[in-house]
Amino acid sequence: MAKLPEASPVSETITRRFFRLLLAIVYLVAGILHIQSPGGFLAITPDWVPFPEQVIFLTGVAEIAGAVGLLIPSQLIPHIRYASGIGLALYAFCVYPANVNHAVNNIAIGGEIANWAYHGPRLLFQPVFIWWALIAGNVINWPFKPKIS
Repeated sequence: MAKLPEASPVSETITRRFFRLLLAIVYLVAGILHIQSPGGFLAITPDWVPFPEQVIFLTGVAEIAGAVGLLIPSQLIPHIRYASGIGLALYAFCVYPANVNHAVNNIAIGGEIANWAYHGPRLLFQPVFIWWALIAGNVINWPFKPKIS
């Protein structure tokens, strides 16, 4: 069985903690919205996604689980943040086609059509969400240098 990498020796700064908590809040809210109000998410889900209602529900559950994982102290459950960081990064990667679908097909949500002032930054920011999840989970440390004690 493959062994998980050792817990990151990186000491969490106040800034890093703030951004980890902020990401957890973002994903917690998004997860709740996926479950409570799936209509907008269903509208932008590409046609090739099977069982879209179930997928949207499960993505909400995944976001909530990832957010909770980022909030649990690493000392309590070793590797939980690491696993949550990888999971949220994979999630952000996998939902990118829905964001592209929303932009390219000009899909209205709630009767409103977003313009490229919304879509452009949203599409460009997706890799940042992937990086942010990996940083928050202490999966990577780039571009920060590890604190040597």
